[in-house]
Amino acid sequence: MRSVLFIFGLLMVLGGGAAAYAFWVYDEPGPLPAANVVLVPRGGLDQVADTLAQEGIVRSALALRAAAMATRGQGAVHAGELEFPAGASLRQVLAVLRTARPVQHRLTIPEGLTATQVALLIENAPALDGDPAVPEEGRLLPETYAYERGTPRAALVERGRAAMDRALARNWAARNAAVPLDTPRDALILASIVERETAKPEERPRIAAVFLNRLRRRMKLQSDPTVVYGASGGAGVLEHGLTRAELERPDPYNTYKINGLPPGPISMPGVGSLRAVTQPADTDDLFFVADGSGGHVFAKTLEEHQRNVARWRGVERARQAMAPAAADR
Repeated sequence: MRSVLFIFGLLMVLGGGAAAYAFWVYDEPGPLPAANVVLVPRGGLDQVADTLAQEGIVRSALALRAAAMATRGQGAVHAGELEFPAGASLRQVLAVLRTARPVQHRLTIPEGLTATQVALLIENAPALDGDPAVPEEGRLLPETYAYERGTPRAALVERGRAAMDRALARNWAARNAAVPLDTPRDALILASIVERETAKPEERPRIAAVFLNRLRRRMKLQSDPTVVYGASGGAGVLEHGLTRAELERPDPYNTYKINGLPPGPISMPGVGSLRAVTQPADTDDLFFVADGSGGHVFAKTLEEHQRNVARWRGVERARQAMAPAAADR
């Protein structure tokens, strides 16, 4: 090792052909046929060089050690999950080891998932580390999180919680003064309901307005997703449609039975739903029902709503009648 280092260092400082040869070795394309990601271990230069030689990043561990020592004034080499370009020379390999940012993995948390569903995503993210981490319901902001291999699961959950705190605080500070919500937590709870009620971003302010109008009039919210949340034990999904018994069952989350908001959020709401409940649409609507195309129709009176419900039930009957015919084809 010392002899190789001495020879390489001597060639680097000599003039003429010897120096030219040293620089040729330093800049000669390496053996890597295509870009590759390698988990560079901790433990010092020897382990790093051996690993990169075994992975086919460099031809010789000794040459990499010598080049690193001869250029040690340019900085120390770092461990981590690093990406090396195809044909990387010793110069390029050392630049990656000294200055490159570790590979960034990404985990996307979709809007509207429950804490149970989010915990499963975090548990199954292969580059995260540590014990399972279950976030508090409603308290992790849905977005895409970049992280390095080995990041603790609890650390990612904490980042999501902090992001939700910031988003909630911003929207609460910008809220319409007429919104009948007493605390940021009330806004979070209602936003989680709005998130589960529609997949259409443009509908959220109007659906939020319906619920806020009902709160003003002390009407029950009558939100199916809250009943599903309670009936499923917080899972947020049922293997069947809501039954009459479930709608009639006393439960803190059954907004057909309780007055006002349920005791906590029922999902992880996104920024759009937080904005919707703090800056709702200007409407007197009190009801909405599915329109058969993924959206909803709204009504200001019970009579109008009942007509909308009748149309929706007709759509459902037509779909059920068509289903056997389609299966027979």
